[in-house]
Amino acid sequence: MSAATKKSFSLEGKKNWTPFDAPSLVGNSLRFVSGDPEGDRFRVRYFKKPQGELVARAWFGPETEGPPGHSHGGAMAALLDEVLGLAAWASGHPIVVGRLDIHFSQLLPLETVMQVDSEVLSVAGRKIKVKGKIVGADGTVYASADALCISILQS
Repeated sequence: MSAATKKSFSLEGKKNWTPFDAPSLVGNSLRFVSGDPEGDRFRVRYFKKPQGELVARAWFGPETEGPPGHSHGGAMAALLDEVLGLAAWASGHPIVVGRLDIHFSQLLPLETVMQVDSEVLSVAGRKIKVKGKIVGADGTVYASADALCISILQS
């Protein structure tokens, strides 16, 4: 067992959040990011806030390392891709992400738990716009993203 696996941390949500079973919605497509809940890459739990927004609690393990002691930007991008895409799915829009624009603002320390907030901004035909951000416990924003999602259902 690695030191990361021995470390104690919590992915619990807030009391008014409802646990959300993302794999039951989209199946095994979540394997890359949140598919190994005990691994040393990511550990992710999903929740719905009372207003319906999807939120994730995510731990960035040692296998996400880029700059020494910090998560790789690609790992942060992969998590944002999954969460923003799931936000659209959770609001009733089966999609693929067509464009993901990310702004990295801080180095994200390894072996920390972050919150990923999401919000569906608009739906116009087959285009669904979603935004989100990776936020630390102290409110620091590590990365933010805008996604243009395309419905896989023909209108």
